[in-house]
Amino acid sequence: MQVAAHSAPDDCWVSFHGDVYDITRVIAENEGPLVQPLLRVAGSDISHWFETRAGDEGDDAAKTVELKTHVDPVTNLVRPYCPNGRFVHVPPNDPSVEWDARPTTPWWQDRTSVVGAVSLKPRAVRVKNVLTRQEHLLEVPGEETLREIRTRYAEYNWHSESYAWRVLRRDPDGDRELKFVDVDLDKTLEENGVVDDAETFEALSIPSDAAIPVIHLYFKDDLTSA
Repeated sequence: MQVAAHSAPDDCWVSFHGDVYDITRVIAENEGPLVQPLLRVAGSDISHWFETRAGDEGDDAAKTVELKTHVDPVTNLVRPYCPNGRFVHVPPNDPSVEWDARPTTPWWQDRTSVVGAVSLKPRAVRVKNVLTRQEHLLEVPGEETLREIRTRYAEYNWHSESYAWRVLRRDPDGDRELKFVDVDLDKTLEENGVVDDAETFEALSIPSDAAIPVIHLYFKDDLTSA
């Protein structure tokens, strides 16, 4: 998922250990200095703040996220690790009347805030409307299906489902000539035979723009409703 685009106080995401968390509500419900460290890292990965502990018998579904700790150089005591300063739900080092000690689930363990997973392989793709000749450059996770990419593209064209989505490739079951082939919307770009050549082009010192594949949209008669 594209975490960097969500870096505002009213639209705040962070990622850690593979998951993306929407902490907008945490920001809204807490004011003062404790939200400042979170705002400074909005839209970025903060895996170095936390560690994961496996559940029973290594069950990934039962793993918990814990705040890292370190030894305070002044007091020589084990304290929460807060490289940007103490933040929401982290207890103070010293007793305070402002600290609510009642048990609560810290935001980094609240799985209801998880909005997706971090893409391990983002890639660029151009979507070209053959009818209007408009073209849009999208950055999408390599794990996304074409159906999910089509949903992204709906931001630019509400009638995206009224187009046949095709790519230029060799038909593996045909005569191996290049031709426009309908994509399988339930498969990824890679699974549709659209390989990512960005690293190869970079190694050959060829401009990376040349490696960006193009999906061509051909208008169909059945115009979907917006």
